Amino acid sequence: MADVKNLVHESRRRLAWSQHKLADELGVSRQTIISIERGRFDTSLPLAFRLATIFDTTIEEIFFPGDQS
Repeated sequence: MADVKNLVHESRRRLAWSQHKLADELGVSRQTIISIERGRFDTSLPLAFRLATIFDTTIEEIFFPGDQS
């Protein structure tokens, strides 16, 4: 499986949201947000779409192969 990086932390900070607020908006635990931000959890496609909607961007702008940072 390819190493996937993400900009969830940066996108969340741009909104000035806490991990708890983002977790509440997505209906997941704060631990899930922590794991996503640290690259320890591969999100499902529906969750990735919800993140893109919240951040008003595309999935491709949030998640990308690890060798393209």
